[in-house]
Amino acid sequence: MHRKQSKAVKSNHISVGITTDILVTEFFIGRKVAIDASMSIYQFLIAVRQEGNTLMNAEGESTSHLMGMFYRTIRMIENGIKPVYVFEGKPPSMKAGELAKRSDRRIESTKELAKAEAEEDLEAIEKFSKRLVKVTPAHNEDCRQLLNLMGVPFVNAPGEAEAQCAVLAKSGKVYAVGTEDMDALAFGTPVLLRHLTFSEARKMAIQEFNLTSVLEGLGLTMDQFIDLCILLGCDYVDTIRGIGPKKALDLLHKYQSIDCVLKNIDKSKYPVPDDWPYEDAKKLFLNPEVTDPSSIELKWNEPDEEGLVEFLCHKHGFNEERIRNGAKKLLKARNTTTQGRIDNFFSCVPSKSNSSTSTPNSNHKKVSNSASDRKRKSNAGTTNGYKKPK
Repeated sequence: MHRKQSKAVKSNHISVGITTDILVTEFFIGRKVAIDASMSIYQFLIAVRQEGNTLMNAEGESTSHLMGMFYRTIRMIENGIKPVYVFEGKPPSMKAGELAKRSDRRIESTKELAKAEAEEDLEAIEKFSKRLVKVTPAHNEDCRQLLNLMGVPFVNAPGEAEAQCAVLAKSGKVYAVGTEDMDALAFGTPVLLRHLTFSEARKMAIQEFNLTSVLEGLGLTMDQFIDLCILLGCDYVDTIRGIGPKKALDLLHKYQSIDCVLKNIDKSKYPVPDDWPYEDAKKLFLNPEVTDPSSIELKWNEPDEEGLVEFLCHKHGFNEERIRNGAKKLLKARNTTTQGRIDNFFSCVPSKSNSSTSTPNSNHKKVSNSASDRKRKSNAGTTNGYKKPK
């Protein structure tokens, strides 16, 4: 989701849709959360760069993604969350333009990094190094192998990871989606969690977005919300110059649909790109390529301690004592999930929710009524037989 979309969603229009003063110890214990794997891996790589260390094995291969995936996943499970990682598949053809732009930006950042290094500009070096971080197929495969050994389920999406995450949440397979990409809301994610896999050093409070509250706050239907995302520019279409979040929202309130907006706006003032495929973009949001969630079985198995030592220590040079300790923490957390304390995991900050929608509760730490209302029935007692990929 482009910055303008994110700004629109986080505007004062929908403050009731955002909760950051999270959330009871009991509320997330045992909850399943689908996590965008590529986005998480990127955050792990960025976090290590920001802390000034790039972890490598003896062959000179990066291992930062493995460290982040291992320890952050353990921390989530210790605090009652049951993560399901979703890996990206083949991007839709309509995303080719966006991918080309990213490639161009990467080339430009390479030039800027060389200049910064020549000038010994440490701030610029950090800035452009971050822009060059890219999640590779090798990173993904390493993390799949690690998750298998940790006993944590994952899903290989046929297309966009956030679309697969969304359908898992809509079907009730998981409670929420953890991603930084707010396109997940346009795909229909009922509850979105941001900053879930950020390192603790970044001190970013976790944000929860409730789609129903977002739509109510914006005064839009789901169909109109997708129109809003398209008007502001997404991975599939360019933006319309001159139309920002407030203008786009005003236009949709006035004309009700993107079709009517395009018929009525002043094209000289708001030039629509040539051959603007907004209808195809909308179809991608409404009918993305996903695996039917009814065919997906999720199961959290016991960790393979010896396998973890072989993979992380013998192959990638991690400290054996630390990995064994991590494996034991993981096993203990699996067996004592009900004792997890989610309040230690979430950073508590003042709520951005409208005061009229948040009330104290004797069993909660500042939980909004909307959060209480949307709590679903527990899936406890049901079992799903997930088979690990070979």
